[in-house]
Amino acid sequence: MTRTALVVRGGWEGHQPVEATELFLPFLRQNGFDVVVESDSEVYADAARMAEVDLVVQSVTMSQCSAEAVRGLRDAVGAGTGLAGWHGGIADSFRASSDYLQLVGGQFATHPSKHPDEVTGDQTDNYLEHTVEITDLGRAHEITRGVEDFTLVTEQYWVLHDDLIDVLATTTHPVRPYHPWHRPIVSPAIWTRDWGKGRVFVSTPGHSLDVLRHPSVRTVIERGMLWAAR
Repeated sequence: MTRTALVVRGGWEGHQPVEATELFLPFLRQNGFDVVVESDSEVYADAARMAEVDLVVQSVTMSQCSAEAVRGLRDAVGAGTGLAGWHGGIADSFRASSDYLQLVGGQFATHPSKHPDEVTGDQTDNYLEHTVEITDLGRAHEITRGVEDFTLVTEQYWVLHDDLIDVLATTTHPVRPYHPWHRPIVSPAIWTRDWGKGRVFVSTPGHSLDVLRHPSVRTVIERGMLWAAR
């Protein structure tokens, strides 16, 4: 039976929402999804249309979303539609909506920078080498089973989150003399969330196309989309 995947993309162009989502469209189609692409999150307010969607793949960094659209997304997930995404496209979306934040369960707070003497004024100022560590839960979960800890040189997300998420992988922000915190901070890097009859999947790695092509990142995102789908 064919399922429907709604890909909603837009927002800040620095995350290349079109190119990033295009990487995964063939995979979705190969796995039996009829893929529909939209550039406006107001599609979420169309209850009849959302009732036919089995998976939402969202790549919309920052931006705004009406209360009606957020409510539509929440209702759809609660009724069984899956929600999946990566990096700022899901964890830094619709900052003004607390209802959206509650649905996703985690919100980007920052990505720490290099030493001030190394800052040049471009995106690479925030590219730090860090390890994504699979948790005990992650080692047993179908999304991350068999995936070993892996190291990236990219933005390392510091995420504010709640206890309703199931954390499959973490990353640790170390103490550095040029940052103001005084002990290491462990932040979720990959998580899932049950919401009503639906499922939510989030991967914070995914800033750029090269990161999305990393074998471990790509594997996790592909598995995460399938896991979340109705």
